Amino acid sequence: MIENWTKEFIIQRLLAITLLVVLFVLCFQVVQFFIVPALWAAILAYVTFPIYKFFHEKVKLSPSFSAAIMTMSISLMIGIPLVIGVFILQQEALSLISNLVYRIKVGYLDVPNSVKELPIIGQQVKDVLWRINKNPEGTLEAFRLWVQSHLYYGKIAFDVVFSGLAKLGMALMTLFFFYRDGTSLVRQIRQALRNIIGNRIDGYIDSVGTTTRAVVYGIGLTALAQALLAGIGYYFSGAPSPILLTIVTFVIALIPFGTPFAWGAVSIWLLSQGHTVEGVGLALWGVLVISWVDNLIRPIVISGATKIPFIIIFIGVLGGLTAFGFVGLFIGPVVLAIGLAVWREWISQHKNEIFAPQEEMLSDDQALPIIDKPESIN
Repeated sequence: MIENWTKEFIIQRLLAITLLVVLFVLCFQVVQFFIVPALWAAILAYVTFPIYKFFHEKVKLSPSFSAAIMTMSISLMIGIPLVIGVFILQQEALSLISNLVYRIKVGYLDVPNSVKELPIIGQQVKDVLWRINKNPEGTLEAFRLWVQSHLYYGKIAFDVVFSGLAKLGMALMTLFFFYRDGTSLVRQIRQALRNIIGNRIDGYIDSVGTTTRAVVYGIGLTALAQALLAGIGYYFSGAPSPILLTIVTFVIALIPFGTPFAWGAVSIWLLSQGHTVEGVGLALWGVLVISWVDNLIRPIVISGATKIPFIIIFIGVLGGLTAFGFVGLFIGPVVLAIGLAVWREWISQHKNEIFAPQEEMLSDDQALPIIDKPESIN
């Protein structure tokens, strides 16, 4: 009787676990597309939540109205630069293509002499230019055939852009609910984790919050400062489309030590066009001014606020970018911060055992015999 009851109990538990696993897998399949937008919305909501509290608690607005104001403000802050960047990029692309087609038609496609004089590829560049300028119509026809044969890649690019815009819209919509119901949601998550792990989860959550805010502010402020300084350099050096280059530099600056690739490429382009003074000036501006922002703001804001070594943050940023994509810039440091918090807690709990002398760790029965030192021989 007891054995039958035990078997039945085990079968019921296995069925329950199987159903939970299946339910978890199905839920993951349903929400898989929305995970990244939800993470972006959670990060944005967390770092800007004090502003929401100002509208809700100080101005005495309703939660829904305060959330609507914040969501609209974030949408404008993201949407306006995005629309401007796309418009400028479209204009520059059309201008570049029109100029390129015109030069091919008249048989005057050329590059700077510095490119044609390169040691290895210089002669190959000259040969290609000679063939293009010799038969402009054939070159344009070959280009049209190449574009038609690669339309599939254009469809892939369009799908990627459409998917990115859909995720952005989903993130902004989710942001509204995180503002309005964020306090209740965090309270429920905290209680659920406390039921599983215990009261120590409060310290972990505090570590996650501090790290997230510091990383977002550190990376965001550094990228913004570097982009603005680079934009000043682009403007005075006469680089084309300084606004578009500034936006591109801001995106690249989100990656640690990525800014030199932005202003360095512009500097090299200016030098290749014969603008030696402007190219050298932009390079000096980047080395002496722009790069120092990364060396000052990022370590101070991130390491100073979290008490975490900057090398941990650096590894978390690059590792998170590799593992999770662009959102990993913020997820990676948070994950390593949790791991460091667990490590420090474990060290603190076992500090006496780790650093105690061996004689104190042994009991009286296990104590090693003390061997007298031999007397010195006179």
